Amino acid sequence: MKSERTYLCIDLKTFYASVECADRGLDPFTTNLVVADESRGRTTICLAITPALKKLGVRNRCRLFEIPEGIPYTAVVPRMKRYMEASSDIYAIYLQFVSPEDIHIYSIDECFIDATPYLALYGKTAHEFADMLMGEVLQRTGIRATAGIGANLFLAKVALDITAKHERGGIGMLDERSFKQDIWFHRPITDIWGIGPGIARRLERHGIRDLASVAAADPDVLYREFGKNAEYLIDHAWGQEPCTIAEIQAYRPEGRSIVNGQVLPGTYSFSEARMVLAEMIDASVLDLVEQGLSCNHIALSVGYAREASAENRSGNTSAALSQGAGRAYEAQPEATNFFDGGHGKRAVGRSVYHDRTGASRTLGRRTNSRRYLMDRFLELYDETTRRDTPIKRLSICFAGLDTEEFATYTLFDSPEADEAERNLQQAVVNVRAKFGKNAVLKATSLYEKATARERNNQIGGHRA
Repeated sequence: MKSERTYLCIDLKTFYASVECADRGLDPFTTNLVVADESRGRTTICLAITPALKKLGVRNRCRLFEIPEGIPYTAVVPRMKRYMEASSDIYAIYLQFVSPEDIHIYSIDECFIDATPYLALYGKTAHEFADMLMGEVLQRTGIRATAGIGANLFLAKVALDITAKHERGGIGMLDERSFKQDIWFHRPITDIWGIGPGIARRLERHGIRDLASVAAADPDVLYREFGKNAEYLIDHAWGQEPCTIAEIQAYRPEGRSIVNGQVLPGTYSFSEARMVLAEMIDASVLDLVEQGLSCNHIALSVGYAREASAENRSGNTSAALSQGAGRAYEAQPEATNFFDGGHGKRAVGRSVYHDRTGASRTLGRRTNSRRYLMDRFLELYDETTRRDTPIKRLSICFAGLDTEEFATYTLFDSPEADEAERNLQQAVVNVRAKFGKNAVLKATSLYEKATARERNNQIGGHRA
């Protein structure tokens, strides 16, 4: 049986906005500031807003036009490289007190710490230890944090998400007794870590709206609905989580993939999006070559502009289906609550249409050949994408990754030609590594609707 442990889950409050305020010597609790690129238009999403704006009722991760007219604010352009530097600096602060083996980085602004061996070392309670770490971060960076404390990773995360915000010091604690008292009957259930709107809808079909109902439910019903994932729900309903940070760090996935996706800066036609898709394939193939990998499976997803989706739904569903939509559009009821996945809330049940097409395909070989992968992806695009609907999102995936030494050939392939192509790709990788990603570009990337040049200067789809 595993011994009792104490975990912390520390979150940096409104991280991007707090970094911008700290760099300007401003207090995020009194400054109305949003992190958003206004050049993208009023519909652009605010990556973060300050607590001062939250206090005025502005929703995190809202769009610029959703901020009420009477509220003055300053908008600053996202600086992803700066946020990564700030996150790294804060991680370095933690490392002055905690071994890296006892830290799990969950996201750029959130981490778990196994505090068990450090409480006796520093002669502190869990609350005092969390307060010490948060104080060090505030003193050195000007960024405030909140924390959750629990006997396992799940309790620590739930304490952070639900109880910490109601505590004066920003530190929430949960044990078995307080979990049942404070969390069991908490609604909406989507506030609970790991339960999104889809799971919540499936639970509600069985009359389950909170964790107490999950704990009381017939396990056979849950296993029929969720399969082996029901085990996570049942464990969490009782405040249990057997996984440790050591087990997370020891985990090695059986499969790997490379995913490249983007929201286009406007609505694109079939041919314009096809050009951008080719740019994305080129970039991902270079990633394969740079990492010495090959793949044997590809997947494509194409998302359409919502306005066009609504138009198709009202009068052109059959035409959309004939063009490969895959399924008819289905509007959901208007939102009555919001789901917070840890990085901003989004409406549950808002009007969303099934506005996506795409498919996946297992290849007849394992390869990182640009020519071969380009042909297969464009075939997939031409077969599944609607030609009469504006396109807004593209995503591609290379899956089944393994080292390129396991690349395979068919009787119709030329290993010599593939080797020459691979050497050319490696030369491009070397030039880009020395002179920047825009040092070598395809001529199509000079077209007005191309996105590669701009994205080469971004991190995570935002300005570096």
